[in-house]
Amino acid sequence: MKRIDNFKSIIDKYKIVFFDAFGVLKTYSGLVPGIEKTFDYLAKEGKEYYIVTNDASRGPHQLAESYHRMGLHAITEDRIVSSGMLTKEFLDLKVPDGIVAYLGTPNSAHYIEGSGLQTLPMSQVNESNIDKVSAVIFLDDEGFDWCSDLNKTVNLLRKKPLPAIVANTDRAYPLTANNVSIAIGGIAAMIESVVGKQFIRFGKPDSQMFMFAYDLIREYRQISKSDIVMVGDTLNTDILGGNKFGLDTVLVLTGNTQAKDYEARINSAGIVPTYICESAVVDLSELDL
Repeated sequence: MKRIDNFKSIIDKYKIVFFDAFGVLKTYSGLVPGIEKTFDYLAKEGKEYYIVTNDASRGPHQLAESYHRMGLHAITEDRIVSSGMLTKEFLDLKVPDGIVAYLGTPNSAHYIEGSGLQTLPMSQVNESNIDKVSAVIFLDDEGFDWCSDLNKTVNLLRKKPLPAIVANTDRAYPLTANNVSIAIGGIAAMIESVVGKQFIRFGKPDSQMFMFAYDLIREYRQISKSDIVMVGDTLNTDILGGNKFGLDTVLVLTGNTQAKDYEARINSAGIVPTYICESAVVDLSELDL
């Protein structure tokens, strides 16, 4: 584990960079200041990059547009690999028909609709259609009633042997500098403990997320794991997942892990990144661009 001052010296060692999204490129207040310099440098050096994110709240096109609105145009939809894409692949292979009931916003249902299945928010599941429900998907922490819809989800999963898919395994995310908000992964974990069943999870730290991105790249170029570095702000998702898949990893201190306590967190979790860097911002003062 090395503490690195300038993210440039890390980028220079690799051909491809995997970035987490929230806490690395953006925070609750917008883009991480100066992050566009990193993408300028990546373009100059001919380095590839992908955003490998547990965000299943929107499709790749919508996620890319959200960066464009903030002024970061380097991120296009073909550079986004999300846990929602793995969820869609599962549905295509394992759920041929019926209704997929979901917890989340209508935007988050984009992936399910892309599979040609009928989608239905949990609020609209009732006695007239409950027999047609063939899967339950946890997509986003908004778009439903925390009392009635969560209770309905619990009882549906108690009564029927349905696959339950967690498209975003994050349990919480930073809301402000000092507060967090419960994410859909945290809600799913609670319901899982209540119903006593094991849900299907996609997203970091699961290795499927990294294999999906890895296979995507290997379709058009020769690459090895040693050519890729994973950059994240969370030890038990980004760093653990990257480590398990055999990638070098960078812990940045702009999101879930802060400079004041990163050493204590690493010691407590036993999850050790290859590098620690203040942020994923390249210092252009050292460059001649």
